[in-house]
Amino acid sequence: MEIDKAIKGSDDTRLKTKYNNAIYVIKRALALYSIQEVAFSFNGGKDSTVLLHLLRAGYFLHREEQSCSNGVLTDFPIRTIYFESSSAFPEINLFTYDTAKMYGLQLDIIRTDFKSGLEALLKANPIRAIFLGVRIGDPTAVGQEQFSPSSPGWPPFMRVNPILDWSYRDVWAFLLTCKVQYCSLYDKGYTSIGSIYDTVPNALLSISNSSKKEFKPAYLLPDGRLERAGRVKRKSSSDTRFSAVNNGVDSEDSHRNRVFTASVIGVGDEILFGTVEDQLGPSLCRKLHSIGWLTSQTAVVRNDIDSVAEAVERCKSTNDMVFLYGGVGPLHSDVTIAGVAKAFRVRLAPDEEFEEYLRHLIGDHCTGDRNEMAQLPEGITELLHHEKLSVPLIKCQNIITLSATNVTELDMQWDCLIELLGSDGCLVKMEPYSSKQLTTNLTDVETAQPLSKLCLDFPDLYIGCFRKSRKGPLVISFEGKDPTRIEAAGEALCKKFHPGAFSEGGNMPLDRSGRREGS
Repeated sequence: MEIDKAIKGSDDTRLKTKYNNAIYVIKRALALYSIQEVAFSFNGGKDSTVLLHLLRAGYFLHREEQSCSNGVLTDFPIRTIYFESSSAFPEINLFTYDTAKMYGLQLDIIRTDFKSGLEALLKANPIRAIFLGVRIGDPTAVGQEQFSPSSPGWPPFMRVNPILDWSYRDVWAFLLTCKVQYCSLYDKGYTSIGSIYDTVPNALLSISNSSKKEFKPAYLLPDGRLERAGRVKRKSSSDTRFSAVNNGVDSEDSHRNRVFTASVIGVGDEILFGTVEDQLGPSLCRKLHSIGWLTSQTAVVRNDIDSVAEAVERCKSTNDMVFLYGGVGPLHSDVTIAGVAKAFRVRLAPDEEFEEYLRHLIGDHCTGDRNEMAQLPEGITELLHHEKLSVPLIKCQNIITLSATNVTELDMQWDCLIELLGSDGCLVKMEPYSSKQLTTNLTDVETAQPLSKLCLDFPDLYIGCFRKSRKGPLVISFEGKDPTRIEAAGEALCKKFHPGAFSEGGNMPLDRSGRREGS
């Protein structure tokens, strides 16, 4: 069989593994259902074209195992469903009928709506399973597995998805390796084909120096995540909020006057067990403080998906940003990314671009069909690229996952984040905090009530108290954006006690006005 021979002769180990897994799913389905009970949904697109040839190979290998094949595939008896639409591209219709003739497909053409046509077809035929060319990342793929029953409200049948975990790269690697025909639109810059009303060539494939509007073929798209960039996006009413005038308030002023908050979440049993001392959390707090952000809370959670998900879900809606560290990698305890996905109630899906980075980094150690580290939250992931980063950082809406394992790595990743996110307002630099510390040998009882009153008088400041030792001096810290307010608060506190009751940073005592005595 030419398809099986072409793949086995390829040196693309990833493609071979994807192919073998898809063939296994097909052979499994053919073992569970008779040939009269299965059907194949074909729409002329690249994914269903791949599935057609996988089914041809799978059917051939299935019969060969049953000693029913003499090495030549003369027929393809799997029923093929084609939903013909007036809004389909003429090239799609032409390719579909030419393909059916070439491979002897038994076409069941449905010209009604999808659901009604399917109900009628299944009522008239004993179909129990339908092969679909669905891939993760498709709008209909959410919640599906390789074998998934049809959705509630639809006629009952088993959805069989042999290429669910295939990427855009895998699809084109298969088509080009096997040298099979595909719809001519893909050679004209179309990367994902819908109807004539919502599909245009992908602008990322435009040939800039061409005298007329020309596009490179679809298989040259550098980033497979952008295959649907050629689908026309219709504006929704919710999009108007981005272009609306901000009620006369300048956006720069609104940024300057507000407080940006962040949460910091560490993932690691080793921190909770006291095996290692956490240095990244405090360092992140200092970095946020240095750009004028307030850290609303820090937490360390166990290496457990539910623990991570609960912490992220609690913080993501009440903070501008959430930073996670720890629990990133290929080990069983590296559950941070899975926890983020669960917090957003999305599944993990293969990210072709991220996997390429990992392959360059890991090399021959990256084996198998699915590098678990390349499974990222579906539909919400943005990769943050920087020339200093060997692997992009992962951003899921307002969640940043850091891969740093020590303070030096954190310093480098933080600098990259400031460059990448500072310009678009995600991690904007605010007016830095000013601080002042006063120390005293007064007791907690003596200072408690005056300090409580001071907090009411200066609500714009963060006033804290601590002792480095039980018998050591009491340290009172003032934090705020306005240095004059900090000085005023210090003076107000000093006036409540006798001269010399406080000293600044361990220096000379201060008088009642808050100035050093003798100055």
